Amino acid sequence: MTMKRAMIALLAGTALAVPLSACATPPAKPASIRPVTNKAALAEGVRVADWQLAHMDNFDYVPVSAFRKDTEARRDWIQATFYIGLAAYADASGSKRYADAIFAHGKAEGWGFDHRPRHADADATAAVWIWSSAHAHDPSILIPTRARFDAVLAAPSTVDLNFDAKPPQGGGPYCQDRWCWSDALFMAPPAWTALSKVSGDPLYLAHSDAEFWAATDLLFDKEEGLYYRDSRFIARRSDAGAKIFWGRGNGWAFAGIARILQDLPANHPSRPKYEAIFKQMAARIVTLQGQEGYWPVSLLEPQKTPETSGTGFFVYGLAWGVNHGLLPAAQYRPVIDKGWNALVKAVEPDGKLGWVQRVGVAPDQVGPDDTQLYGVGAFLLSASEVSRLPVARR
Repeated sequence: MTMKRAMIALLAGTALAVPLSACATPPAKPASIRPVTNKAALAEGVRVADWQLAHMDNFDYVPVSAFRKDTEARRDWIQATFYIGLAAYADASGSKRYADAIFAHGKAEGWGFDHRPRHADADATAAVWIWSSAHAHDPSILIPTRARFDAVLAAPSTVDLNFDAKPPQGGGPYCQDRWCWSDALFMAPPAWTALSKVSGDPLYLAHSDAEFWAATDLLFDKEEGLYYRDSRFIARRSDAGAKIFWGRGNGWAFAGIARILQDLPANHPSRPKYEAIFKQMAARIVTLQGQEGYWPVSLLEPQKTPETSGTGFFVYGLAWGVNHGLLPAAQYRPVIDKGWNALVKAVEPDGKLGWVQRVGVAPDQVGPDDTQLYGVGAFLLSASEVSRLPVARR
């Protein structure tokens, strides 16, 4: 995500995943894997969405040290990811109430953006405005979005994608004028691809396609089928000597590719490449799922803490792949059901989703009370796609 100021820089300097024994016990694994029903998935989405909507005016449940100010930012990536998930869930459920909540949010923000004109984190908000414009049949909603993206097209950045380079005046890395970290692949290219689709302007897609593959060429480990979070992690190893592939960081990328494919023209010359990397990631991801259904914070270290935001993104992407004919249901449906059942077990009776890793850049410890809007967004994305799966045989 953003530089997240000094704390994130400190966290990035260590192999952050901690032994499961250092944390509270996660939700118990299901005794058996139950095929998910469409109604059940939608019902769980209602519980989680309603809890979050009831807590959008007071974020006291987020510790100040866990980036509460960033959580309160209404035009940035944390809230944007929640609204992206809520938009998908509004479509899947047909609920006008959730659509109205999105429209109210957009109107209150004037369909605008934060102060960072090139940062992918702010681009995530554009996806919410694009959805709103399409559903309201109001192209004027996209005037600020097009102005923002047109300014980038007029003077595209060519900075190096090396994450370590810092401007002399301070602030975030130079490279964050581009998409130099895996999270950005969820935040920006799906919005650019969607804007190209709704506007009919191929320049948005051309820019997104070039920048996506530039980032992927640097960060994607072809042997492992996974993304490094950013260039700092390519050579870094955990205390156990394992490559560090952050669970949520790969969830961002995997879900981002699914969202790109959603709006990418069927005849686009790069589509086979997107489908190939999506399938490669899917095949690798299923081998890393824990017995209880979650994915760990550090994907190559199964003893590390299970976590729900990465799990939610993986379940969403896998279900999307099955629903769109890219992944065979016979192979992937059991993994999806197992992951979904695990996610549901992490929801408290009042609808609060727990076990969400806090804002960060690498594997870190997670507790049962930890929650965040992006975790809820991932849950709602997964609920939306799981609800569309063909009825499983019992």
